[in-house]
Amino acid sequence: MTQPPEFSAAPEPGRDPETSHPRDAEIAERCAAPHRSFEPIRGVPADGEGLPRPSTARWVLAGIVLAAFAALLAVRVTRFGGLDQTALFYVGLPAFLALLVILCVRARGGLGAAMAVTTVCLLLAGPMLGEGMVCLVISAPLIYGVVALVAWVVASIRRRGRRHPHAMLAVPILFALAMEGIGGFSLLPREDSGTGAVLVGATPAEVAAALAAPPGYDAPDAFLLSAVPFPEPVEALGSGLEVGDTRTVHFTPRRTLAPGAEPTPRHLGLEVAESDVRADGGRVVFEVTEDTAFANWMEMERAVATWRGETDGTRLAWEIEYTRTYDPSWYFGPVQSHVTGLAADYLARTFQAEAQALTGGEPRR
Repeated sequence: MTQPPEFSAAPEPGRDPETSHPRDAEIAERCAAPHRSFEPIRGVPADGEGLPRPSTARWVLAGIVLAAFAALLAVRVTRFGGLDQTALFYVGLPAFLALLVILCVRARGGLGAAMAVTTVCLLLAGPMLGEGMVCLVISAPLIYGVVALVAWVVASIRRRGRRHPHAMLAVPILFALAMEGIGGFSLLPREDSGTGAVLVGATPAEVAAALAAPPGYDAPDAFLLSAVPFPEPVEALGSGLEVGDTRTVHFTPRRTLAPGAEPTPRHLGLEVAESDVRADGGRVVFEVTEDTAFANWMEMERAVATWRGETDGTRLAWEIEYTRTYDPSWYFGPVQSHVTGLAADYLARTFQAEAQALTGGEPRR
């Protein structure tokens, strides 16, 4: 029988010679050899000085980021054809961006690269768009979802090919969804409303008196209204609940990052179109006559205040009616309805505080 080769190298200190592997000395000698050479890491200078050279993939990603940012900024600022309010802007553009990124990088890093490029584009475009940043913040979950969907579809096609054609079904569906808003097409009705109601510890007459006077506005309590830079009411001018009486509500000014740009005032003009004030309750309809505060996001139609006496106070409800101008409807429809509901609830609580202050003799300010 052939005997294993013998090695004269001494075992490591503290290690039993009988249990030492016969190649331990050889491995130690190879690792300690001063002439041992290693191939340099790709893209890093052998002498360790300087920065790694950008790879072709990184240059491609940088070009995609710059091109997408330019397209996003141009469409949003120029509002060309109203495309910034269509699904083509919030679904089609992210899908196209994700497709470019995934096809230009290796498959294993496609999703991460697409998400990174999308994040960079949003961070770059947001501050440049002024109040358009509201749309980007609200639409961010939609944009990331579209990017992830496109990445999944492309990865499925690459891995499975024709054996799993279900991934291909997402392509025409995504294309159809991206066309919503073009030519006025919408899957859901554009007319919608948001409502809010509170129980006021005051009589119907005191509630009517509060509605007839200009209120004092506090900062909204709802997290979404305070976290997203929506216009906030500052003061209201006008009084009365008779038909023809008017209100002018001033909001926080519009600010942009354009060189030399100054804050632009914005307001909402209202006129009483219907009025039914009774001892046990009432209903007043405020028609919107002028809107420089919310016109970029929706068409405000009217606000309706309804109140009725109950055993433990007065039930006050506000309803804000509007027309949605953003698509896709399946995303912006519920979002705008929820935000408008928060605004209606804010109005109800504002006049609740005013009416309850009247019971003490002086309105709150």
